[in-house]
Amino acid sequence: MGQKKSTKKFEKKHLKDVLERRNAFAKVKQRNHLKDKRKAENAKNRAEREGATEESPEQVKKQNAFAEMNVDDFFAGGFDIADSAADLSKKARKKDVTPKIGKRKRSDEQKDEEEASAASSAEEDVASDDDAASQSSDADAFEAHKGQLEALKEKDPEFYKYLKENDAELLDFDDHGDLAEVDELSEGEEEEGPAKKKKKKAAKEEEEEEETADTLTIAMVKKWQKLMEEQHSIRAMRQTVLAFRAAAHINDADDEQKYSISDPDVYHQVLVTALGNVPRVLNHHLPVKESASGKVKVSLDSKKFKTLTPLIKSHTSSVHELLTNLTDEQTLKLTLSSIEPMLPYLLQFRKLLKVLIKTVVAIWADVATTEATRITAFLLLRRLMVIGDAGLKETVLKASYEGVVKGSRNTTVHTLPGVNLMKNSAAELWGVDQNVSYTTGFNFIRQLAMHLRSSITNTSKESYKTVYNWQYVHSLDFWSRVLSQHCDGLVEAKAGKQSAMRPLIYPVVQITIGAMRLIPTAQYFPLRFQLTRSLLRLSRATGTYIPLASILVEVLNLAEMRKPPKSSTLKQLDFNTTIRAPKSYLRSRVYQDGVGEQVAELLSEFFVLWTKHIAFPELSVPIIVSLKRWLKQVSSRSGGNKNTKINQMILLLVQKVEANARWIEERRLTVSYTPRNRAEVDTFLKDVDWETTPLGAFVKSQRKLREEKAALLEESRREEEKRRAQEKEEDNDAVMDDVISENDDSDDDDEEVEGSDDDSEGGEDEDEEEEEEEEEDEDEDELEFEEEED
Repeated sequence: MGQKKSTKKFEKKHLKDVLERRNAFAKVKQRNHLKDKRKAENAKNRAEREGATEESPEQVKKQNAFAEMNVDDFFAGGFDIADSAADLSKKARKKDVTPKIGKRKRSDEQKDEEEASAASSAEEDVASDDDAASQSSDADAFEAHKGQLEALKEKDPEFYKYLKENDAELLDFDDHGDLAEVDELSEGEEEEGPAKKKKKKAAKEEEEEEETADTLTIAMVKKWQKLMEEQHSIRAMRQTVLAFRAAAHINDADDEQKYSISDPDVYHQVLVTALGNVPRVLNHHLPVKESASGKVKVSLDSKKFKTLTPLIKSHTSSVHELLTNLTDEQTLKLTLSSIEPMLPYLLQFRKLLKVLIKTVVAIWADVATTEATRITAFLLLRRLMVIGDAGLKETVLKASYEGVVKGSRNTTVHTLPGVNLMKNSAAELWGVDQNVSYTTGFNFIRQLAMHLRSSITNTSKESYKTVYNWQYVHSLDFWSRVLSQHCDGLVEAKAGKQSAMRPLIYPVVQITIGAMRLIPTAQYFPLRFQLTRSLLRLSRATGTYIPLASILVEVLNLAEMRKPPKSSTLKQLDFNTTIRAPKSYLRSRVYQDGVGEQVAELLSEFFVLWTKHIAFPELSVPIIVSLKRWLKQVSSRSGGNKNTKINQMILLLVQKVEANARWIEERRLTVSYTPRNRAEVDTFLKDVDWETTPLGAFVKSQRKLREEKAALLEESRREEEKRRAQEKEEDNDAVMDDVISENDDSDDDDEEVEGSDDDSEGGEDEDEEEEEEEEEDEDEDELEFEEEED
């Protein structure tokens, strides 16, 4: 049963504001309730403390004796010391203790310890009053809010049902414990086993040692793995989830984790253990039941699910963090594969699941990712389409279409196979639930129509660029693939009903034809051919007649194909990876030959769709007349295009179409029914294979020739790329050799310079020695001269 119109209007206009007001009111009410509860608890605690410390009149009188007596009475009455309040409270507690049968001696040390603990317990009780009050008040606040939600369930059951379907976390806010509850659950499971107290104590000590340890080791991880494989231990799973979180955030220096990982082998072991064993342990404790229709069911009301919720969320967030940072393809594929068994548990957490879907779609839409990894991501999205509800299916479909648009921005020879893989796999997703696909796809197709209308009405020079780009072309081609795959006659006959998306064929065809004729110039012939192939696919699969022949004849009637071309040495243009021809190709013979081949091919593919139809002769007459008129004009010696190759191709096509028309006329001479009898018309030549018709045999041979030519071109392209790569490596090696030789030459020059410096230094030393010798000779000469004078 669908929603009421008033309900839909309320959800659209007022739901968000109502939720915000209710949340604000709940917060204020919760705050006031907490304040009142805290006051009451504090008053109650004070009353209990006063009642516990009540004293007898004699004790009070004795305690206040010092305050009532004067100095003379004090010295006259002796030196009786009043008991302290602590001693009185201790005596009072001793009076309340129930007597025990039998007595045992205690040492003085034990007595002192008990007295000290008894004295300090009062202080601890006072200190813990506020904490206990706050905790109890929080619990009461949660209970009060839960009561409000229960009241909402009774007052407005339709709105409560809407919240339950779209935001279950709001209703189950108090059902999710923290990781401490996981410890309690695991301790409870361990108590059920036949282990002895000593073994429990030893296991507990080991766990405490592991918790205090910071650096992970392989032995620790393997121990957890063994416990999870053999005993399905929740405690070991908790430790594994914490270690996995540390591994996922290993590059985040700001995030403090319980464990640290310094060894790459430990990192690998943590990933393998967490990704492989955590889903198994969850499936053991929370088994998933799957119906025949593919829907899954998990016991959401069980205590284990509520307690294990923090582990599920933590593990999923770590997986998401890992997906955004991984670069290794094998690890990325392993991580994606581990998500699939977790999906039934994640259906309750919409926000977390939506973030995860966007990340998976980004990996699937990345053309640089390997094909195996992208297929794994696609299988994950398809699984969500099967087990999810209508809202989740719509989220997956929107994310997949956005991935197609973003991933097809750049189209080259290298990326085209990846883009086609993405479009084909996304087309399969859109056929899982065709009712949801129709409503979602209608909005996206409407957006394409609005872009086309704005480009037509806007007179600016750049307005056409919103339509004439690869993203728009691939979007139209994507819808062609979706409708061709799911509106096929055989598929509909197998399903026993007409496809829910068949009404989308008409708007897609109209938008595509409008985009083709937006700028009817020779520069955008490649784009026209791309969109024509999309419509040919759609017409072939759905049996819908689309008038494409006139669009192709328009190409031949332009000046680009009617006038003689200019000779050029340009390489052949690849029309599969081009939507806009470079200006250097215009009016060139290479471009004219390529356009003529494309027109002949597409016209033959158009006619072969109706080669067995009883109305083929009438269908082909207008096109044959137009083609013959064009051949007459371009074949004239004075004003023709002087391109015999193209003219012969079009002439051969005309001959084959005429032969097929005569063949149909001969076959329908024996027909006795009228055109009004559609059932009989549809059975005309139903048992005849299209390849046996004159036009079908021609098209089959032409396809084979094109496939061989494409294979040769692909092989030559790969050889050319290989040769260029080798040349690049050789150039790099040559550059490195030159650099090395230059370094060697510079080293030799440095050595020569150092040698010359040494020689110059040696020469300077020799000059200095000669100067010293000359000075000594002069001194000796002076001494001799002085002696002679004497």
